Amino acid sequence: MRKLITLFFAAALLTACHKDDDPEVPKPVRTVVVYMSAENSLSSCSLTDFNEMVEGSKLMEEQDNLIVWFDRAKTGELPWLCRIKNGLITDSVSIDDMGISAKDEFSSDPKIFEQVLRYAYSRYPATDGYGLVLWGHAGGWTMQDSIAYSRGYGVDNGRNYSNSDSGFWLNIPTIRKVLEQMPKQLFIFADCCNFMCLESIYELRNVTDYVIGSPAEIPDLGAPYNTVVPAMFKHNSSTSSIIDGFVSAIIERYSEAYPNYLPLSAVESSKMEAVATATRDVLKTIAALPEGYAVKDSTIHYYYDGSKYYDFNPSYNIFFDAGDYVRSKVSDADYRQWREALDNAVVVKHISKSWETNKSWYRYYSDFTVTEEKFHGVSMFVPQESPTSYYAKYNEDIKKFQWYYKTYAYVNP
Repeated sequence: MRKLITLFFAAALLTACHKDDDPEVPKPVRTVVVYMSAENSLSSCSLTDFNEMVEGSKLMEEQDNLIVWFDRAKTGELPWLCRIKNGLITDSVSIDDMGISAKDEFSSDPKIFEQVLRYAYSRYPATDGYGLVLWGHAGGWTMQDSIAYSRGYGVDNGRNYSNSDSGFWLNIPTIRKVLEQMPKQLFIFADCCNFMCLESIYELRNVTDYVIGSPAEIPDLGAPYNTVVPAMFKHNSSTSSIIDGFVSAIIERYSEAYPNYLPLSAVESSKMEAVATATRDVLKTIAALPEGYAVKDSTIHYYYDGSKYYDFNPSYNIFFDAGDYVRSKVSDADYRQWREALDNAVVVKHISKSWETNKSWYRYYSDFTVTEEKFHGVSMFVPQESPTSYYAKYNEDIKKFQWYYKTYAYVNP
C-alpha cells in the first residue's frame, strides 16, 4: 500500500511539472482588411456598413484583427485606417499619419492600395491567415483606361468630395500584381457587383485560397457586417473544414439579409487550372459550330441588356452564367465532363431566382428563368460578333487576362 501511494505522488509530481513547463498554446490570429473605396455614389452607405462592422466586432475573438480603410466623400476628411475591436475604434491613423504621400489621393491608385495593405499586414501580423474585403463598386473583369465608364473595382473621384462615379478604377490584373507582393490571402470577399466571373477568379488564383461574392449586381448596402464580421473570423475546429467554416458562414450570413434575390458563390482558387483546361476543351467544340460562340436566348446573364441608364452601364450582356452557356452549346456528355471541373471549384453556391438590376432598382430580369439546373454561381465572358466598336472593346480587353491565353487563345491562336 505504501509503495502504491509513493508511486501515486510521484506521478502527480511529474504531471504538475509537465503542466508548469508547457507554455500556453497561443490562439490563432486572423487579420482581415476591409478596403472601403467609398468616395463615389456609395458614400452614403459607407457609414451604415462601418457601424455594422463596429457592432460585429463585439463577437470576434480578442486576438483577431479587423482593420478598415475608410475613404468616403466627406469634405475635408482624409482617408483613414483603424482597427475595430470589441465595438470600439482603436489605432486610428490618417493617410498622412501612415506616411503615405497623398496630395491627390485615390483609393483606386494601385500605389495607395499597396501601401495601405503593406501597412496593415506589417502592423497586424496573422498566424491563421489574411483576408481582404473589397467594398465598393465593381464591374467584374471589365477594364478601364483612366477615367472611364467600364471598370474593374473601386472608383474614386479623388478630392472632389462628391458622390460622382467619374474617377479612376482599379483593374483586376493590377490588384493581382499588388497582392503578389503581400502574404497570400486566405480569402478575398468581394462585396461588390459582378465579381464572381471566371476571368477575375482565374487572375487571382495564386494570391488567394478562396474568392467569395456574387456573379450579379448587389444592393448598395451590401453585406450585413454585424453578422458577416464574426463569420469572417470563424476559426476551424479539429472536426471542421475551411469550407464548412468561414466560407459557408460568410455566404449564409449574407444571404439571410437578402432572401430570394441575391446569388452568391465561393470558389477554391487552386481548382481554377482544371476549370480553365476544361473550358478550353469545350470552347474548341463550340467554336466549330455553325453559329460559333453566339449566345442562345434565355441564357442567364448577370448584367442588364439594353440602353444605358448610368454612363458606365454596358449596352450588351457580357456576364453569362458559365454553366448555362456551356450546357446550351455542347452535348450532355461534354457538359457533364466540364461541369465536374466547375463543381470541384465552386465549393459553395446560393441560388437566387431573381435579383435587382441598376437599370432601375426594384426591377428584375425577365428575359430568362433561373433553375437549379441552369444556375452555376459564376459568370463567363463570351466574345461576340458586333457592329459596334464599344462591344468590340470587350473582345480586345479580354486579352489582358490570363484566362484568355488559357482558353480562347488556344482555340483561336
